[in-house]
Amino acid sequence: MLSDPIADMLTRIRNATRTHKETVNIPASKFKEQLAHVLVQEGYVQSVERVRPEGEKFDVLRVTLKYGAKREQVIKHIERISRPGRRAYVSADNLPRIQRGLGLAVVSTSRGLLPDREARKQGVGGEVICVLW
Repeated sequence: MLSDPIADMLTRIRNATRTHKETVNIPASKFKEQLAHVLVQEGYVQSVERVRPEGEKFDVLRVTLKYGAKREQVIKHIERISRPGRRAYVSADNLPRIQRGLGLAVVSTSRGLLPDREARKQGVGGEVICVLW
């Protein structure tokens, strides 16, 4: 049993990008699927699909990773901020700017998972799930 499935997801993505894998399989949940769709929307991963492998009981998210023209990593850094033991909540005024606006903070708001720029535009705060650049 995992105590933090979101950290496990981020670690799987981090390890797969460092070894230049094309895809990575992650045990599926609605929250992880929403998080993966935010990463696709913001251009950090190529695609995500929910599949059930042959002979398996549970669905997995198959995340297709994205690389640059010379196979350089698009995701240079990915880090979990809010953990089960220490939640990190911020107001709309205090949303973090990652790498002076070039990075991404994913925020769980009352309107769903949003990138920090979108949350700032809508004027909502929430729980900072992770940051990446």
